[in-house]
Amino acid sequence: MLLPLILLCRLLLNGSMSNKNESMVLVYQSSDFQLTSRLGCDTAAVVNILAHRDATQRSLIQHEYRAMYSEDLLKRLVSELRGKLETAVLLWMHDPAGRDAIVIRQALLPDLTNLDAATEVICSRTPSQIQLIKQNYQAKFGVFLEQDIERHTSGDHKKLLLAYVSTSRYEGLEVDREMAMKDAKALYKAGEKRLGTDEKTFIRIFSERSRAQLAAISAAYHDMYGGSLKKAVKSETSGKFERGLLTILQCSENPAKYFAKALHKAMKGLGTDDTTLIRIIVTRTEIDMQYIKAEYLRKYKKTLNDAVHSDTSGHYRTFLLSLLGPNN
Repeated sequence: MLLPLILLCRLLLNGSMSNKNESMVLVYQSSDFQLTSRLGCDTAAVVNILAHRDATQRSLIQHEYRAMYSEDLLKRLVSELRGKLETAVLLWMHDPAGRDAIVIRQALLPDLTNLDAATEVICSRTPSQIQLIKQNYQAKFGVFLEQDIERHTSGDHKKLLLAYVSTSRYEGLEVDREMAMKDAKALYKAGEKRLGTDEKTFIRIFSERSRAQLAAISAAYHDMYGGSLKKAVKSETSGKFERGLLTILQCSENPAKYFAKALHKAMKGLGTDDTTLIRIIVTRTEIDMQYIKAEYLRKYKKTLNDAVHSDTSGHYRTFLLSLLGPNN
């Protein structure tokens, strides 16, 4: 039915919501909203509105919609939207920690297993972000994140993820140079210096050290042995374990660069990896998207907005570009 979507647009556009926070009052009048087609205008309006609301505002919109129409807004969106646009909008409607919990849960489901996505989200988040994800995960799904990791991953990859979500890490910028040199030496002895690899040492250091400390270890490794720690990880490990270590390492040095490269890979060549495109744009928009855009432009001599515009279409394109913000 068209009526509920019209009501949604009016709710969002006419400023009739009961919120007392002046920053939330919308100045549009319902008389300014005219339907020019049975679906197009409504979808465009909903996309435009939701893409420009922060997490607090989106939560309030959902609350008010339920209060006014006794209906869950997310269920209404499911019935009105389709395909990639539906996926992106529904993911966007959650707060950052809840969103990450959903992405990880879906990535770990047996029939939808996408361990690369789960690894990316877990290994790129800070300790405080991981704590919020774990709280949301248990609240939403009635199971501890660690339990699902235990069930759906294996080997050294499992050991790394469990250590990473369970270990407390310092989040400040101070580093211990002497410890960095000792850890660099330990990693060299655990990898390039010997036949085979001591995975336990890699897991211990990568899960226990802060981002700033790990970046210092990487620099010390290069100074001491003339090669990069990234190359050592690539030569000494493989598969999901390697991906997890590299994600942790690269995000300790430059998370924006890591995500810029992942976005470029998602759009490179024939076809588009829309699952990755949606996941990264939606989950990073409220965190560090401006830095990612700057890294993308620096590395690929093309704006991220232009790249997304070339690889998407319709309301789906409009929504992603709205999340990205101005093309600069």
